[in-house]
Amino acid sequence: MGLSTAAYSPAGSPTPLGTATARRRSVHQFLRPRRPLLATVRCSVDGAAAVATETPASRKDCFGVFCNIYDLKAEDTTKSWKKLVNIAVSGAAGMISNHLLFKLASGEVFGQDQPIALKLLGSERSFQALEGVAMELEDSLYPLLREVSIGIDPYEVFQDVDWALLIGAKPRGPGMERAALLDINGQIFADQGKALNAVASQNVKVLVVGNPCNTNALICLKNAPNIPAKNFHALTRLDENRAKCQLALKAGVFYDKVSNVTIWGNHSTTQVPDFLNAKIDGRLVKDVIKDTKWLEEEFTMTVQKRGGVLIQKWGRSSAASTAVSIVDAIRSLVTPTPEGDWFSSGVYTTGNPYGIAEDIVFSMPCRSKGDGDYELVSDVLMDDFLWERIKKSEAELLAEKKCVAHLTGEGNAFCDLPEDTMLPGEM
Repeated sequence: MGLSTAAYSPAGSPTPLGTATARRRSVHQFLRPRRPLLATVRCSVDGAAAVATETPASRKDCFGVFCNIYDLKAEDTTKSWKKLVNIAVSGAAGMISNHLLFKLASGEVFGQDQPIALKLLGSERSFQALEGVAMELEDSLYPLLREVSIGIDPYEVFQDVDWALLIGAKPRGPGMERAALLDINGQIFADQGKALNAVASQNVKVLVVGNPCNTNALICLKNAPNIPAKNFHALTRLDENRAKCQLALKAGVFYDKVSNVTIWGNHSTTQVPDFLNAKIDGRLVKDVIKDTKWLEEEFTMTVQKRGGVLIQKWGRSSAASTAVSIVDAIRSLVTPTPEGDWFSSGVYTTGNPYGIAEDIVFSMPCRSKGDGDYELVSDVLMDDFLWERIKKSEAELLAEKKCVAHLTGEGNAFCDLPEDTMLPGEM
């Protein structure tokens, strides 16, 4: 039976689809004393003359050299420079951010003609480390990095941001139930959602990395009703990258030959790496890799458990590859998707064409025109094997949603998770 745009009816062969209030404590008292400014400081930024002027009193949350205001001459501004993009990063003193921030500052993400401001959110406990991060950014002399500010209050750090990369979250400790992790981290993302709703740009794009990222993204968007739900993403790009790597290895090709890979569902071990729609050098994977048993078993399990294996091998989580996947996820939204391809992102399901339950955040295939927005891909294949696994991941997310009902405004929480699945990267 075919799969309509409304729902999938399992049967037969693959068929194309139809068509806590945040703490308002001021961060200023934690900042190191600013160095005295010279009367005039001249420098060259990509050939554009700039002059440092006195710091306005309102810029008390800036850091070090970034407290200087460099005003490009008018003619240089109109010739080559774009409007500043404000980027907030939570968990900014952590290992993932330690890799990510320098990629952002270098122009690797938004382009070599795009100046940015970094707004770094930490905690009182991590504030000294946050200062160290800002010092390294200072010393790196990135010409595109126009501003850096640091703080512990999301209502200050998120002011007017265009992008919010929410990385900071409590890791799951020994003996901690998944339900407890959902509650603890859910409160963090409820607070951050409220702060974004109050002070961020109303078209802010939000990428949730902190686990459990799908449900954290749902909590965040439910606490930010003034921001379109479509603007919230949960990071599943690392899972997609891992799937591409495994397919390339099996087929004996370089990974740039692998396309149309989807991760469906939750960022947990119920995630569904889709080999049915994936292609290698333009051909369907199942026409290239004839080993169906490997695809259904070893390939799927390898992708689902890759993070945990990495920790066992190296003794630490996959911070560097996570940072790379964040870069990939953003670039997929700010550059047009190659013709015929797509990418994976955990997005809001309401209105989806697949028949997946509405009102959750679920990883699905997306395309973008490069304007920061996306559309869901409708021309995908579906079969019983894929659909059954999608429904299992859906059931897990619906159960997680009930666990955090008190954080999404939907009444009292009731937690009855189908099983205590692990997140990628957990021991």
